[in-house]
Amino acid sequence: VQLQASGGGLVQPGGSLRLSCAASGFTLGSFTIGWFRQAPGKEREGVSCTSSKDGSPNYADSVKGRFTISRDNAKNTVYLQMNSLKPEDTAVYYCARAASWKLVEAVGVWSESAYDYWGQGTLVTVSS
Repeated sequence: VQLQASGGGLVQPGGSLRLSCAASGFTLGSFTIGWFRQAPGKEREGVSCTSSKDGSPNYADSVKGRFTISRDNAKNTVYLQMNSLKPEDTAVYYCARAASWKLVEAVGVWSESAYDYWGQGTLVTVSS
């Protein structure tokens, strides 16, 4: 099982980036996939996830209306479209696979204990 996050880079405030999370070794459509981020000096936090149950998205309040998560099961890839980026969005972004939707429901969508495999992270820097 592997998750490969990519698409990070340097972008000006107000700009956009699209992150990709390519999965291998398992069928992505059967699993909930989440995006998390860790800013310098801060704890990792949940950003968005897409449910394996019905594909419904969840977003942290800080990104609602600006970020959109989507999945292409044929390509085994999950995307995070990030618009209207702010300096406070600067962080290393990670994608992760939840062990099961039942576990996510039990411990919370942003609980890292629900996720059993993690990608290596991709750095997003928002700066002028």
